[in-house]
Amino acid sequence: FSISTYNKMWTDAQKDLDIQLQREREEFLQPEKDRVKVFKMLATSYIKYMQIFRNLETAHDQLIHRQKRTVIQQVLDGVIGRILEMKKEMVELENSEFHYIDNILEDLKLLPEHMEVPIPRYFVKERLEVLQQREKILDQILLNAGLQTQKPVKAMAFEEAIKMIQVAERARQGRRRAAFMKQIYLEEKRERQTKLQVQMGPNPDDAATCIQKVWRGYIQRKKTEKMREEEMIFLGMSLLPHLKATNISQMHAGQINALQGEVEERHEEVFIKDKLREAEAFSIKETLQDQISQCFIECRHIIGKFPDYPTEEAGGSMAILSQRTPEQVAAELAAKKEMALQKKSQKGKKEKEEGKEKIKEKSPQKTGKKEEEEGWKMAPSNFLSIMEEGSSQYKAVWQNRDDGWDFLQDHDPELIKEEKREEVEEEIRVQVDELMQQKLENLKLAVDGEKSKQKKGRKSEKVRAAGLMSLVHRTIDSLYRELVEEGLLIKAKTVNLSDYVGKYSYLGTTLRQGGIEPMPSLADVRQLIALYGILPLGSQTVHEKAPLVKALLLAGPAGVGKKMLVHAICTETGANLFNLSVSNIAGKYPGKNGLQMMLHMVLKVAKQWQPSVVWIGDTEKIFSKAVPKAEAEMNPKRLEKILPKFLKALKAQDRVLLVGTTNRPFDANLKPFCKVYQKIILIPRPDYASRFVLWKHIILQNGGAITDLLNISCLAKVSDGFTQGHIVQAVQAVLSELRLLQMTRKPLKTAEFMTSLARQDPVYKEEEETFK
Repeated sequence: FSISTYNKMWTDAQKDLDIQLQREREEFLQPEKDRVKVFKMLATSYIKYMQIFRNLETAHDQLIHRQKRTVIQQVLDGVIGRILEMKKEMVELENSEFHYIDNILEDLKLLPEHMEVPIPRYFVKERLEVLQQREKILDQILLNAGLQTQKPVKAMAFEEAIKMIQVAERARQGRRRAAFMKQIYLEEKRERQTKLQVQMGPNPDDAATCIQKVWRGYIQRKKTEKMREEEMIFLGMSLLPHLKATNISQMHAGQINALQGEVEERHEEVFIKDKLREAEAFSIKETLQDQISQCFIECRHIIGKFPDYPTEEAGGSMAILSQRTPEQVAAELAAKKEMALQKKSQKGKKEKEEGKEKIKEKSPQKTGKKEEEEGWKMAPSNFLSIMEEGSSQYKAVWQNRDDGWDFLQDHDPELIKEEKREEVEEEIRVQVDELMQQKLENLKLAVDGEKSKQKKGRKSEKVRAAGLMSLVHRTIDSLYRELVEEGLLIKAKTVNLSDYVGKYSYLGTTLRQGGIEPMPSLADVRQLIALYGILPLGSQTVHEKAPLVKALLLAGPAGVGKKMLVHAICTETGANLFNLSVSNIAGKYPGKNGLQMMLHMVLKVAKQWQPSVVWIGDTEKIFSKAVPKAEAEMNPKRLEKILPKFLKALKAQDRVLLVGTTNRPFDANLKPFCKVYQKIILIPRPDYASRFVLWKHIILQNGGAITDLLNISCLAKVSDGFTQGHIVQAVQAVLSELRLLQMTRKPLKTAEFMTSLARQDPVYKEEEETFK
């Protein structure tokens, strides 16, 4: 049943995608002057793509069939990339990272939860073994270096141990004696009451009154509870009983799904490949030899001599066996000779073109007018072709495919054969190349009387290069170890993006229409972290072709969860975490050369074992206007000039992200600061809705229980101005081990958290205005 459900989900997502692609062809190709209409078009497409993304991701995660997953993943990458392109257009149109589209969601009859960016689980699942192995290595290095110590076992003196046992035993005996005495007292009391009743005689009226009083009280309490529950359901503040049961079953299903492993089918692939090799290896070998021999003869007939055998770098016999006629091969060989002459003439043309471009740049006013006249037009996409290719593959192979015969639904042997046949052909081609190269030399010697010219100098050059490499080069493992020991490569905390709790703001559009720029909500922040941090780092295709974001700045008051978000990016993508904060690199790798070497090492390891996150905490200190005397020894500005070079070295294929965090961005010199960080995300203090959810979440997380005596709404109202960090501290201060033990007989009350919260300083209005 579940497989058919997820197959249907995939089918529906593909249909929605086809409709969306058709809509794009019709709407986005025509220029549009009305900016409001443009934004509505973009936002609607963005929401539609997000729904397709969610369905495809769920289908990809739940389906076991490997070939289906491969096709879905291709389309999924295309959809993710298109979402990022849409986001870029929306940002440029509104000049804001945050968008408020609650009115469009209302028109489409969707909830804000539908806008939540899903994190593809294959980012980590497909690399789970590698990540686990790397974590073991990291733990071992930290343990050997003494940076991660195991919990020390305190040695206790013999006398102290005896004293502790005596205290515990005396306390136990005291408790047992007290319980025993209490039992004797209660028994004596019951006996006295029985004697009195026997002496006085039973009074039926008193007995009846007592029973009535107890029964009426019980019935009234039940009625009141039922009325309160019905009222809460009516107000939408509580779920219906059957929905609560569904929720619990969903939680159990989620736990089972988390434990469910991937179906191992590697042994099946190896078996199919071996069978193919046995059955078809001989025929493939003969066919390749015949084709290559025929090509040699045809080339000699046209050119007059046998061609040189292509090198391994050029692709070997694949270069000969491409779908080209001998005439085309001859033309290509002739064209190579003319290339040198053409290059010289091209240089002169380029210089002329550059001169023309400079002249064009001098008159920007004309182009601006033209753009205004034409109106807005969607930029060309790198992902439409990927989605269309995936869609056509789905239609050709999977749309009308009958899977009823496949009970396990884990793989299709015929499709594996097609994949493995290419691998077998490639292996055999390498063997054939060696034979045919020798055969070509023999033919040249026998027919033309030529000896193969050995290319001298290459070997010596390689040896010399190898010598230099051994001097300069160091293994990635040794660099990794050094960075860990120096504390520059640190272990990321296991935190998911969903753990960053916060609600959506419903007043964004209303406030903007009234001319007020609203503060972003925590749900908006979570969405941006997923779009700019997690999605590009998780997928190579998306990172290479989507709008490139090399650096990200998280700015906000202390305690809003900036570091937590950095760790969440690493957890969701399985990225390495490098800590280049001013306080962490102080005194390490001194001097200009030392700094260059440090960044070179970081860059090399980050690129080699990507994805990677380079984190700079208190990043405003690097760009500070004036260095305080207390921090002068740390030399905080040493990274200022070299950081742009570091970013320049990062290319589209390198899944490396620089993340800066700051709680005082206004202390920085803004021009170089904003030049480095192209994306700035403001993280505000939580609003009422987010605080309400936070109090509940943090109390439950720390072992507390929420009852009717605890007024969460009151706590959320009183904690206005406080951050998540303040709430966590307040809860942890109250919920000590002793308080948790008392929870069953003494439930939590609202007043308990007030004292702890009052001791902390909130985010004042002036600070918030400065951030704005």
